[in-house]
Amino acid sequence: MDSTDEVSRKRAELEGCSPGHDGRDVALSDLAGALCDRFQAEGKIDDVDEAITLYRAALELRPSGHPHLSSLLRELVACLSYRYDDRGVATDLEEAVTCARAALELCPSGHPSRGVSLDTLASTLWRRFSKQTAIHDLDEAFELHRAALELHPSGHPDRSSSLLGLVLCFSSRYGNQGVVADVEEAVTLARAALELRPPGDRNRGVCLYNLATCLSMGFMGQAPICDLDEAFELHHAALDLHPSGHRERSSPLHGLALCFLDRYDIQGVVADLEEAITFGRAALELRPPGHPRRGESICTLASGLWRRFNKQAVMCDLDETFKLYQAALELYTSGHSWQFFPFRGLSLCFLSRYDNQGAVADLEEAVTLAYAALELCPPGHPRRGASLDTLAFALRRRFDKHATIHDLNKTIELHRAALDLRPPGHPDRSLSLHELALCYSSRYDNQGVVADLEEAVKLGRAALELCPPGHPSRGVSLFNLAFDLVRRFEQLATVCDLDEAFELDHAALELHPPGHPLRPSSLHGLAHCFSSRYDNQGVVADLEEAVRLGRAALELCPPGHFRRGLFLYNLASDLWKRSKQLAAACDLDEAFELYHAALDLRPPGHPPRNSLLRGLALCFSSRYDNQGVVADLEEAVKFGRAALELCPPGHPSRAVVCDLEEAFELCHAALDLHPPGHPDRPLSLHGLALCYSSRYDNRGVVADLEEAVKFGRAALEFYPPGHPRRGVCLCGLGSDLWRRFKQLAAVCDLDEAFELHRAALDLHPPGHPDRFSLLHGLALCFSSRYDNQGVVADLQEAVMLRRASLELCPPGHPSRGVSLHNLASDLWKRFEQLAAVGDLDEAFALHHAALELHPPGHPRRSSSLDAVALCFSSRYDSQGAVADLEEAVMLRHAAVELCPVGHPNRATYLYNLSCTLWRSFQRQALIPGSGGARLIRRAALILHPRNNAHAASSFRTLSLHLWDKFRKKPAIADLDDAICLATYAVELRLPKHRFYAVAVEHLAVFIRERVQRLRETSLSESATLSRATDTMCHWALL
Repeated sequence: MDSTDEVSRKRAELEGCSPGHDGRDVALSDLAGALCDRFQAEGKIDDVDEAITLYRAALELRPSGHPHLSSLLRELVACLSYRYDDRGVATDLEEAVTCARAALELCPSGHPSRGVSLDTLASTLWRRFSKQTAIHDLDEAFELHRAALELHPSGHPDRSSSLLGLVLCFSSRYGNQGVVADVEEAVTLARAALELRPPGDRNRGVCLYNLATCLSMGFMGQAPICDLDEAFELHHAALDLHPSGHRERSSPLHGLALCFLDRYDIQGVVADLEEAITFGRAALELRPPGHPRRGESICTLASGLWRRFNKQAVMCDLDETFKLYQAALELYTSGHSWQFFPFRGLSLCFLSRYDNQGAVADLEEAVTLAYAALELCPPGHPRRGASLDTLAFALRRRFDKHATIHDLNKTIELHRAALDLRPPGHPDRSLSLHELALCYSSRYDNQGVVADLEEAVKLGRAALELCPPGHPSRGVSLFNLAFDLVRRFEQLATVCDLDEAFELDHAALELHPPGHPLRPSSLHGLAHCFSSRYDNQGVVADLEEAVRLGRAALELCPPGHFRRGLFLYNLASDLWKRSKQLAAACDLDEAFELYHAALDLRPPGHPPRNSLLRGLALCFSSRYDNQGVVADLEEAVKFGRAALELCPPGHPSRAVVCDLEEAFELCHAALDLHPPGHPDRPLSLHGLALCYSSRYDNRGVVADLEEAVKFGRAALEFYPPGHPRRGVCLCGLGSDLWRRFKQLAAVCDLDEAFELHRAALDLHPPGHPDRFSLLHGLALCFSSRYDNQGVVADLQEAVMLRRASLELCPPGHPSRGVSLHNLASDLWKRFEQLAAVGDLDEAFALHHAALELHPPGHPRRSSSLDAVALCFSSRYDSQGAVADLEEAVMLRHAAVELCPVGHPNRATYLYNLSCTLWRSFQRQALIPGSGGARLIRRAALILHPRNNAHAASSFRTLSLHLWDKFRKKPAIADLDDAICLATYAVELRLPKHRFYAVAVEHLAVFIRERVQRLRETSLSESATLSRATDTMCHWALL
């Protein structure tokens, strides 16, 4: 009969039993039973409300001692339990416990219903334990179910119910304490219960479902994959017993959805995820609004969609997940224990959206919801460990954004608390160890305490030991431990750490075949290993492999994937390295594209944005080095500043530099952030050494050079033999010692520079990307020793090293122009020593090639022009062709014009120009007779420069010489040249110099004469020059 018809019939019977009728209690009870049956069929909670009212009314009509009072109490307990499951009202649960105890008291030992009453009270106590986690409730439930089981021997019709009650108790204790023996006992009892429900039994489907659930639980507790396979079979068998329209069909559908999710988590097959979502939707459709298990189905479907979003980055999946969790939250009253699931799910959703879009509001909401989930799980609650984890995840992500150390310390505290809840043998212990390892690794990044890195490695190893082959989390543990080992290698240069990291990453990759959601992470981890080994050993094949693996990882992360930005960044970094090594412009272009693409995924406010800005700054800097376009240098500074703005004081990535003076401030600030013992302190020391060295090159203050050497030595002490950065420090210190030798002529500095450059070269065998720099440094040492001691063998060695250096800079390499220039310079020296014309010809060819690589606007063009001028001047001295001398004068004028006042090389180029002009005057015999001898001696002095004062004297004397020539034979060109050279003389004099006023006065005389010559042609220009002359005379008077 239809349940609604039965209710109508029973209602009519009740109407026939008016108050006071002898059978009214039975009629009340019968209608309540019919309403309860309809609730089980249709899920309308209003039926349960009415049934409870009717049962209570029936109880009032049955006096103490009534033979059916206990059964009526048990039926009331069942309805109260249904309503508690649906609404979570604690008073319903407490009333159910009270009624169940009363029913048991009415069934003393020997009573035929004692066993059923024992099971009923045990079930209500189990429910209360699930709500309040009072372990004494669970212990009592165990005792009651075992007592009932003794009353239900083999063959008893209620034995299966007692067995299933014990199954629930063992499952709950496993969830609370994580003892694998409990879940194994639950499986054993569930099998026994199933055997009592042969095919055809109306309760067989329930037993199939419960056994499948226990097997799934055991699988998550490290049971073999065959348990999950059996769970699939049992759920399918239960589904066959519950065809369309069956009121319990939703249970096996929901169970299958969970099994597919579990198998997806372990094997990563997307088809399983799709099946999980399909079955989850089917189960939800059978649990319409009002169904007591609707919230459970909503959360399961949401969990599948959230996983699919993390895999495929389809935003509509995340949007639907949000809606589902919000709907689940609305089903539970405030404080309901099941609110934990939507709170936790929503927190994870906000974190996923934050990862995808970078909105800080999402991050804050994730933290708030995680706190709310934790409040629902007080100490002793079976889900407290999971709630601690969720809050820790959110706080660690907030630390990644704001670098607030309090968040990270709180995260460690939460994971430690979760670990305490998961003693050895607990299935989630490996998760707590793993997450703690990640936290210590992050704190190492922030504070640089090596002990934190050591702790991360130790915890990572402990987590891996709990994930034997076949464990679903083994792959994650493998590549995260590998990551920390690579970090330790980068800090301590222990090669065995890198070798082990390779093994672990390869093992992780094997566990994540094509299609697995963690395959891109494994590819990325392996790429990181190859990139680190390239940085250490310089083998280009490693860099090629890093790029290949990086591309493979990126291909598995389509647009929208939450890790796409990270993979774009790392591939761009490796392509930038390859562009530096192989001078492939296409690599640099692609690096630009990838950095920009990653930057688009990290809008303002997104935590990794500063890294991308720094990467773009490096790319612009490299292109500037290669092409010399000043706009690229400006862009590099702009992006560098933008990156710095995103790293406030305390941020772990704050150590960045820009212009020289600002660089000093920033490097000192970085050093303050890296106290003794911090792994990045040597980087800050090395950076300061570079700053002092650059300022010395710019200003020539020896104190800066002394500081550079001091900081370079301090940095080198932190890099013992075998450290990947030792070679860079050796080279930097060697270069500064060479500079100091050039300044102070202390041979011991040059000898030490030799030792350091040779030691660095030994660390960079053929093929290493930095070998070019070391060959260059060693060549400088040999060339300088030749200049100092005149041993031709040193010059020959310098030329040989220059050639080797040039071979490492093929066409297109950013340093090719420098290499051409340096080899040409040493060949010119050898020509000056040995007069081998072939050397001069080759020097010409090399300097011209360098000049072509330094087009107008390139920062090194002026040095190339001056070098070519030197070759013309030497060929003039050798062959006497006036055209060579004129070409030298023209080129040196051009070099001076490219160096405005204040340029560090302007004085040198002016001096060189003065020497060439003297040769020109000597060649044309323009030196006045009376002072000829004195001027020749002055010319000899100028040919061997000492300081700017000598150059100023030269220019003043040459300008007077031209003035004398102009007076004898007026030619405007001579007068213009005299003005130009007199201007140079004024520029090179300090205002307080005793000849400064004289130089200004001479310049004023020349300009006044020029004014006189212009009056007949241009009144406006003569007026301008006249005002300039008056100003100069005023300077002279001052």
